[in-house]
Amino acid sequence: MPVRLKLRIRLDKEVDVIALLNSGYEAPTPQLLIPVDVARALGLWPPEEAVEVTLDTAGGPLRAWYCKRRAKVKVIAEDAESKEVDADMIISPIADEALISDVLADELEIAVESFGRGLWRFRWERDKLRKSEVRMG
Repeated sequence: MPVRLKLRIRLDKEVDVIALLNSGYEAPTPQLLIPVDVARALGLWPPEEAVEVTLDTAGGPLRAWYCKRRAKVKVIAEDAESKEVDADMIISPIADEALISDVLADELEIAVESFGRGLWRFRWERDKLRKSEVRMG
């Protein structure tokens, strides 16, 4: 079971999503890859202020739109929240769920205890394990 977390994304509008923590999503900055429907809900689609980029992925090149430091993002757990951090938004026309980059996971203070069992915690929580959220859709 992968690790999925509930995130609150805030721009002019606010949207809650279930996002996959992808340890293979290496990025130089805190990045959240989002599908077009989430971008639309946030008012980022069509991407007027974004730069079109081509990303190297395991599945081959991906054409996407890059919005630098465009959103505030935080993790929403049942009984706790992370701090809110600035994140670059990557809009993907083929993604079907939001993906959390390695650097964004660090900024949100997420510690994965077991990818296989979907267990995680906030770094400040020494004795608590949290279960992965269920994928939406």
